[in-house]
Amino acid sequence: MSFAPRDSHEAQVQFALERGVPAVIGVLGTIRLPYPSRAFDMAHCSRCLIPWGSNDGMYMMEVDRVLRPGGYWVLSGPPINWKMNYRAWQRTKEDLEEEQRKIEEIAELLCWEKVSEEGEIAVWRKRINTDSCPVRQDEPRVKICESTNADDVWYKKMEACVTPFPEVNSPEEVAGGELKTFPDRLNAVPPRITSGSVPGFSVQKYQEDDKLWKKHVKSYKKINRYLDTGRYRNIMDMNAGLGSFAAAIESPKLWVMNVVPTIAEKSTLGVVYERGLIGIYHDWCEAFSTYPRTYDLIHANGVFSLYQDRCKMEDILLEMDRILRPEGAVIFRDQVGVLTKVKQMVSGMRWNTKMADHEDGPLVPEKILVAVKQYWVSGDNNQTAVA
Repeated sequence: MSFAPRDSHEAQVQFALERGVPAVIGVLGTIRLPYPSRAFDMAHCSRCLIPWGSNDGMYMMEVDRVLRPGGYWVLSGPPINWKMNYRAWQRTKEDLEEEQRKIEEIAELLCWEKVSEEGEIAVWRKRINTDSCPVRQDEPRVKICESTNADDVWYKKMEACVTPFPEVNSPEEVAGGELKTFPDRLNAVPPRITSGSVPGFSVQKYQEDDKLWKKHVKSYKKINRYLDTGRYRNIMDMNAGLGSFAAAIESPKLWVMNVVPTIAEKSTLGVVYERGLIGIYHDWCEAFSTYPRTYDLIHANGVFSLYQDRCKMEDILLEMDRILRPEGAVIFRDQVGVLTKVKQMVSGMRWNTKMADHEDGPLVPEKILVAVKQYWVSGDNNQTAVA
């Protein structure tokens, strides 16, 4: 997952998405990143010019929160290798040396092990648990975050505090559970499920959900014959749950942005990441952090039932229209009454639609609506066929 600020002269995020690379508009500022704790195997910063040593190391502490135990932080560019580059960077030796000293000091407080520095690239590794870093437990300068839920980040202020590791039973145990290598981890039961960290989701319920979405995706492929062809590269799941839709559709030809709504009953984004998938928290009453026309396919399972009393249906549909590419498709799955209203609205947006029964038959009240956004300009009468 890449993120960068919105910049009008380069539009890095837009370029990345147009190349089929996962990216969102984002910034390390005052609000926590919209990702769960222990999400990433590696965090990489290349000439990103973030003041890592300022604000009592708050930005490095946020990186520590989203890094998995045993994960890596890679920093390239200033101030690394400042002795060779200070003239090119037009900065003084003293300034760059002090900047690197602060980074090294904060990394030591976080108990990151520096594993390499070669040329302009330095690499640190996060420890696997608290027991592997006894020094930090007694360090008076380390403030432990008071929040009991490190995944509660939506509009929460970033703090200069360290997110504690989950407890372990031995010094060799990986805090939060050890993950299998990909692609095995995609269908393995995630540690957050086996440990009971997500209330209401047992191992059995997780496996049932996984099986159900394989069945759903098989049905989708009969309705939309382009799903397996590589036509849809950038895919979004607006209500991802456990990430089972993305796991069922997984292919080297595509990637899925798994969005877990902030109003969802259960926070499941941590499970999504433990499956080796990517995603983000978002409230669909607001605009999504991306450029227009950046997704080829959107999957909306129960989104309008979820937001029924929260915000207007047309506002969500207009945002979907903004981020969907011309001739891109949407798969809606919801109750028939809801989809009837959706069908009426998207027809007014010049989308072509086709309603289909649930794979278990016409008596099931849940239906599937497939819509295709037309490619049109003002005064144009051309038509785009439904997939």
